[in-house]
Amino acid sequence: MGVSEILASVDREIALLQQARALLAGSTAPAAKKAVGRPRKIVAAPKKAAAVAPVAAKPAKKKKRNLSPEGRKRIAEAVKRRWAAQKAGATK
Repeated sequence: MGVSEILASVDREIALLQQARALLAGSTAPAAKKAVGRPRKIVAAPKKAAAVAPVAAKPAKKKKRNLSPEGRKRIAEAVKRRWAAQKAGATK
């Protein structure tokens, strides 16, 4: 939570407490109007470099696995057998 978010939250709490006090005191203070429209985008403050933990070495990328042509052929044949079995089972 950024500083600006905390300040906005505190301001809302103060407004609510002032309304509650006015109600308890019996005076009719004008109610605070709600903001119309979309809330503003709160930009987070940049982190300090010293506060951030030291950066560890990036993990090495996993080596891409390649499939041999023989392996592809075996998989294609197995899929064809599977579909043939499903087709034969569906007609029965």
